[in-house]
Amino acid sequence: MKGLWGRLFGRDPVPDAVADNLADEEAVVATAEVSGGGMLVVTSWGVWPPSGERIGWHEIAKAAWDKTSLVVTPTVAEPIGGAVELLTDARPIRYRLSEPGKVPQAVHERVTQSIRTRNRRDLPGGGAWVLQRKVPGQDGLVLQVRPDAGTDPVAARRLAEGLAQRLPGSP
Repeated sequence: MKGLWGRLFGRDPVPDAVADNLADEEAVVATAEVSGGGMLVVTSWGVWPPSGERIGWHEIAKAAWDKTSLVVTPTVAEPIGGAVELLTDARPIRYRLSEPGKVPQAVHERVTQSIRTRNRRDLPGGGAWVLQRKVPGQDGLVLQVRPDAGTDPVAARRLAEGLAQRLPGSP
């Protein structure tokens, strides 16, 4: 742990595995110990789980705090063309935090702030959210299509492909 630095400047210690992999412009915002071991680290670019790599803010479909656990639902992105992705939700991950501190609020704010615009489209079987999101550390935005459960997958794909064709620079 980078404990001495944290104690000197009033910050929580950050595991070496995270500290060694932070991008130059990435700042630690909050940390919390996870029950069962490890630390959840919230940065300006995403969430670092106790074991694993950063989940960027643009890669999180939703995050919820239920008074004992932070539940993060990551996405799986399928590139469609240009800066357009078709998303599906991955399995939610539950982080039980005995002393959450600023983690729940920091996660909520950053997931929300990553969304620049959001529009709802009705599709057969449900609908989809069309989101423009900022990718931490990169210029520009990514356009994401996130269909609801039960939405016709062919219709969702057509929507994403149609959006990709209308972007500047598309064939």
